[in-house]
Amino acid sequence: MLIRLLRAHLRPYRRPLAAVMALQFVGTMASLYLPSLNADIIDQGVARGDTGYIMRTGGWMLLVSLVQIACSTAAVFLGARSAMGFGRDVRAEVFAHVNRFSAREVTRFGAPSLITRNTNDVQQVQMLVLMSCTMLVAAPIMSVGGVFMALREDVGLSWLMLVSVPALAIALMLIIRRMVPGFRLMQTRIDAVNRVLREQITGIRVVRAFVREPYETARFGRANADLTATALRTGRLMALIFPVVTLVLNVSSVAVLWFGADRVDAGQIQVGALTAFLQYLMQILMAVMLATFILMMVPRAAVCAERIVEVLDTDSTVIPPAAPTAEVTGRGELELRGVRFQYPGASAPVLHDISFRATPGRTTAIIGSTGAGKTTLLTLIPRLIDATAGAVLVDGVDVRDLAPDDLWRRIGLVPQRPYLFSGTIASNLRYGNPDATDAELWAALEIAQARDFVAELPEGLNAPITQGGTNISGGQRQRLAIARALVRKPEIYLFDDSFSALDLGTDARLRAALRPVTADATVLIVAQRVSTIVDADQIIVLEDGGIVGMGRHAELLEDCPTYAEIVASQQTAGVPA
Repeated sequence: MLIRLLRAHLRPYRRPLAAVMALQFVGTMASLYLPSLNADIIDQGVARGDTGYIMRTGGWMLLVSLVQIACSTAAVFLGARSAMGFGRDVRAEVFAHVNRFSAREVTRFGAPSLITRNTNDVQQVQMLVLMSCTMLVAAPIMSVGGVFMALREDVGLSWLMLVSVPALAIALMLIIRRMVPGFRLMQTRIDAVNRVLREQITGIRVVRAFVREPYETARFGRANADLTATALRTGRLMALIFPVVTLVLNVSSVAVLWFGADRVDAGQIQVGALTAFLQYLMQILMAVMLATFILMMVPRAAVCAERIVEVLDTDSTVIPPAAPTAEVTGRGELELRGVRFQYPGASAPVLHDISFRATPGRTTAIIGSTGAGKTTLLTLIPRLIDATAGAVLVDGVDVRDLAPDDLWRRIGLVPQRPYLFSGTIASNLRYGNPDATDAELWAALEIAQARDFVAELPEGLNAPITQGGTNISGGQRQRLAIARALVRKPEIYLFDDSFSALDLGTDARLRAALRPVTADATVLIVAQRVSTIVDADQIIVLEDGGIVGMGRHAELLEDCPTYAEIVASQQTAGVPA
């Protein structure tokens, strides 16, 4: 998966990466040439007292060093730009792909996991690309070139490379092999911490209302402790790397000096050549160490790449039509024919045999007990999920044959949990229509019974809204969400229990103000209170996912026991019906 992800998203950066390889090659060759020049200074200059030779060769060393610095700097610059561009592209693709998910896919992965995959996971792969450009490319060049240059200085000591280099590589690979499961588990632990933290922040009011701070603190502590334990186990293995590298480097240095001294004494090698050989062996071992460090990142990056590709390979169950219907005549007539919906693996369908028609100028209400499938039914219309059987039609066209943008443009949805985005009241209302004027926004607020409280704010339409609208009350959020749908002026209004946070007086005034505005539109209202839907042109009663009654209020009181029971229960509870 890692290779596949890199191949797909590094293709636009082939030229910069080729330049990185060329620059790293030149820079590495320059660094390999320096010990040889240093050996010449010792053997030809210092040993003979030739100051001129020392100065000339020292000048060459200075020039080679400048070339090395220039090439390394340029390579790091281009590598960093390529790695950052790679990360940007992957994040953008994951974000765009997740935006095409239906509610089913989002629920399957979970919001915390999707956030982690698009941030931490992408960052791990991005870091691998960066370190590969700056270190991994140079490591094999350094190793091969170092071996060649070391043999050029003295073949008699070459057996030391055959011992020290494999010893270092094998020791490091054994450590890394044990680290792989830890890296894989660590990403899962990070997901768990994000999930717990997100739940606690989102539900802070509930936590405090039920005095569950100690419990939630302990729950976060367990998730945090699991992550810490995994990180410590992996960290202890990582901590072994430095002593192992230091041990091999020092033992190798001692071995070169020990056996090299005999060869110098026998006249088989000069002091400068021995010094150069030692430097080349250190460069080879350092290259192996750097390559190992990069390879140490590969397991974690591979795990992250698998998680990223898993998201990218998951197709939405809501598939846009290959040849969408372009011309749709009508003003939003809605029809459901034998609709059935069942979650994968569920023993029973949520909805079954749902058939009804909602026409423009008429209000259709849906009521039923909790879990009857009211919200699920409403989400089928804008294709947030697709029916598993039957058809949902808008103006006689199956919604699966309409382009998603064309379908959504005809619908104004007010969800059960009204969500506002960080920004201002105006920016949230203009989600419905980016080109809406201030006058249109005030008109929508007037209908939604929200004008008064917005006008009282010092900033008016420019009053700030925090993420989720947590700085205003639930009833104010609902009214702003209704105003947002009104600004859009759609052909179909979907109100998913959108009046539940309103008092009865505000509810009545809002519904009265809506009638002239929605006179030519199709209106569907999911409600819990009978008083909200008593004047609806058509009331649909759901029970256990099926329709058990359909008609007006008076008709259902006589013909539908389920509806009569709902009305009676609300009257008993003191809720006007």
